[in-house]
Amino acid sequence: MDKILGRKRANLLTLNAIDNMLHRLESELKIRGFSADTIKAYMFHNQKFAETLNKHPKEVTEREIKEYLGGIISQNNYAPSTIALTRAAIVFYHKEVLGKNIKIKSPKIPKTLPVVLTKNEIKRMIISAKDPKHNLMIKLLYSSGLRLSELQKLKVNDLEISQRIGWVRKGKGQKDRMIILSEDLCGDLQKYITDKNKFLFPGRDEDRPISVRQIQNIVTRVANAAQINKNVHVHTLRHSFATHLLENGTDIRKIQALLGHSNLNTTQIYTHLSNKELQQVRSPLDEL
Repeated sequence: MDKILGRKRANLLTLNAIDNMLHRLESELKIRGFSADTIKAYMFHNQKFAETLNKHPKEVTEREIKEYLGGIISQNNYAPSTIALTRAAIVFYHKEVLGKNIKIKSPKIPKTLPVVLTKNEIKRMIISAKDPKHNLMIKLLYSSGLRLSELQKLKVNDLEISQRIGWVRKGKGQKDRMIILSEDLCGDLQKYITDKNKFLFPGRDEDRPISVRQIQNIVTRVANAAQINKNVHVHTLRHSFATHLLENGTDIRKIQALLGHSNLNTTQIYTHLSNKELQQVRSPLDEL
């Protein structure tokens, strides 16, 4: 009986320690200006790790963190980017909040190029989006290069239709940035927007935005209707926006600003995606 009570007390202490850990972690992340999505992810991975280890966070060693990450990698159930995020979340708490001297290198993430749609495929998606709201959504994603969360949270007041621009408020890195709107899209926006709109794409409750899952499902359904045999996501339209701008001769630093990249190296990936110049190279076989 004493052993059972002892285990119950130990488990209770561990649960209290995890609650305290999550509270401190959340406060630190908010103070440093991390986005809501990052805070949610960091708290999730730290809670999962703490519950798996069932040990007071202050007693966790660097070796135990490495063994946990190694176990995840061995399962082959997680994408390299998820493993990198898990590592970043756990190391942040133990190093930045608890002040431990933790040194765990980031796992190597395979450098795969994202999927880009052709202009013809973009046209097919726009034609296939019969619902006016879905059509507007596809056009806006491609016209402006918005991220998923940015489209979701976009408000009517963020748009300056007469100037053919809009504003992303507190985007990635808590930064505001300007986006461009096509002339064709502006006409559609004027027809679509009503006085009662707060969010451009409201959910069932008009005071709240549409859900992320709904947007993802809409893009998937439209891509399927357009019979596109590629793995199309919301971000695919953003990649296509940047690649097509580059192929049209737009300066890469302007593309960097429109995408909201803090580092030009992030934007440089689109120089690898653009195949316009490569297609103009003549194969040596044709010279024989």
